[in-house]
Amino acid sequence: MAPSPFHPKASRHARSISLPSRSHPLTLQVEEQLNRLRASEVPSSSSIFYNLGDLKDLFESVNDLLHLPLTQQTLAQERGEKWVDELLDGSLRSLDVCSTARDGLSQMKECVTVLQSSLRRIRVESGLATAVEAYNMCRKKVTKMISKCLGDLKKVKKQRAFSSLLDKNRDIVAIVSVLREVEAITLSIFESLLSFLSGPKAMSRPNGWSFGFKLINKNSGACDRKEMERCGFEKVDVTLGTLLGHKTHRDLEFRHVEAQTQLETMESSIRDLENGLECIFRSLINTRVILLNILNQ
Repeated sequence: MAPSPFHPKASRHARSISLPSRSHPLTLQVEEQLNRLRASEVPSSSSIFYNLGDLKDLFESVNDLLHLPLTQQTLAQERGEKWVDELLDGSLRSLDVCSTARDGLSQMKECVTVLQSSLRRIRVESGLATAVEAYNMCRKKVTKMISKCLGDLKKVKKQRAFSSLLDKNRDIVAIVSVLREVEAITLSIFESLLSFLSGPKAMSRPNGWSFGFKLINKNSGACDRKEMERCGFEKVDVTLGTLLGHKTHRDLEFRHVEAQTQLETMESSIRDLENGLECIFRSLINTRVILLNILNQ
């Protein structure tokens, strides 16, 4: 009998899907991409962007895998099984979280654009304070929306339980294990992106303006100063704080130009992340459509 293109090794742990060298090339490609994403860290906007690019490549491979005749035959035979509903629920959950991240990025870009416009027009201290406070309020609104989504994600992680596959054949186990791992990696990357957007913790300033976003190390819970320095939000917040606390007219002019430059950089980063997330959103839709088509055959 010809070797199964999905034949896994004995281990079925969701975090260690391992397939032998004689497996189908697409399956091996998916495994390699999963391993790369598992090993990556997400401390800054640039690395998040690269992870979104890797995630896009992963979904392209997954969709190719779903188009294989054996995959479609195996899944079609399992219609009505609980684990099938779990996969469909997972694909919808990923789409919902991706949509929230897109909305958060869009609103953040609007916050930045409005502040840029204000800084170009305003030079007096009172006007600058009003513009910065408006930016701060906008950030808080975005943070509140994203924090709710992060809270929902944590609840899902605690409550989610997968159906047993012990009575299933090895092809089904391999396919479902891969798809479950893809969902887990996807939600993890989205969680990192959302945390990047809302993770800052305000450090109080005597005049009431808060600044200084913190990026939290996901393993230790400690603030990594090097990563904070690479974070556009952190840099902008610190500069805005010094802009409002300027001591001389020359200092005001310097901070004014510095803030505009950093806002331009941040806007560019947000635009890159938006483009990457848009590609992921289309891939998620494509994956869900393929699954629905297979199960409705």
